[in-house]
Amino acid sequence: MKKQYRVGRLTYRVEFAEDGKNDDRLIPSSSPFEVEADDAPVLFTLHVDDTFRPAQRGEEIGQFDCGGSNHGVYRRSDGTYQIQISDVEERQCCLLEARPDFSEGWVALNGNYSMRSFGLNNALMMMYAFSAADQSTLLMHASVIREKGIGYLFLGISGTGKSTHTGNWLRFIPGTDLMNDDNPVVRFLDGKTIVFGSPWSGKTPCYRNIEAPVGGFVQLEQAPFNRIRRQTVVEAFASLLPSCSVMKWDARVYRGICDTVTHVMETTPTYFLENLPDEAAVRLSYETLTNQHNAF
Repeated sequence: MKKQYRVGRLTYRVEFAEDGKNDDRLIPSSSPFEVEADDAPVLFTLHVDDTFRPAQRGEEIGQFDCGGSNHGVYRRSDGTYQIQISDVEERQCCLLEARPDFSEGWVALNGNYSMRSFGLNNALMMMYAFSAADQSTLLMHASVIREKGIGYLFLGISGTGKSTHTGNWLRFIPGTDLMNDDNPVVRFLDGKTIVFGSPWSGKTPCYRNIEAPVGGFVQLEQAPFNRIRRQTVVEAFASLLPSCSVMKWDARVYRGICDTVTHVMETTPTYFLENLPDEAAVRLSYETLTNQHNAF
């Protein structure tokens, strides 16, 4: 079975071995992004085959934190990557091997349906993020709200209240909608920052094939008061880069993401919001972001 998907205007393919074990039912969140096979350039191809076994194991070079799960990363002498994906209960559920540029990959899945689904979705996220890193593309950890056709991204480590804040936008600001609640795609195209929905949205099922120009980024921090300010260039870079899926030990990936972050922060405002989980915080961020956007 071969399936083709388009996320953030970039196309990739998933090929399932005809063994009756795995198919696209493992990735239902990808269905809004499925497209008919065409002549569009393919970002990567991922082969799903439980019989796959790597010819050689590489040396461990680090751990990749993906939504609270640590995945072991290994690399062979020829640059081939191997990533051992574990779920939140630390059960190994997927082995991913990928070419050095992540243009092609192979996965063997393990465990029950939820383990296999988790493993395959995480493999796709990493294949997408790392293969597209030098194409002005970021896979970001953020919650995205849209208002009057403009997307606003709220950043912060897990537990800082991103979902609560965007949920309060939905509650208190008429006409808003949620674009993605965990892993939107951000691209810098033709001098503009654009945010896209994706098949990956954490605990909130929000898998929408939509896009919008970005009106601003907001780094959140919980506080006993509400206060917002524009970040300096250095602060903006420090907020945006850690919010991206990145491998610092891969020069191509890291350089591409740093370049894109630089372009984004030069053209799109970034703020720091200390906030309570209340309506006043929403009014403050809404007025600041929309007034800034309307001023351009």
